[in-house]
Amino acid sequence: MVGFGFQSLLGFSTVLGFSTAGDAANGLLFGWDIADMQKWALIYLGLSSVAFVVVWVVGYFRRAS
Repeated sequence: MVGFGFQSLLGFSTVLGFSTAGDAANGLLFGWDIADMQKWALIYLGLSSVAFVVVWVVGYFRRAS
């Protein structure tokens, strides 16, 4: 069983097996560009981080009062 690995076991190595961002660019949903995908992922991560901090700060002030 030479070459038998976890990815081939699950059968999705061709779907999720990208080696570079250029490989992923050809298979993006909705016809998105890889640069747009990266930009919106960073925006999402930034906004979710801000929301996380806001929740903790509000909780801190509620507990302090």
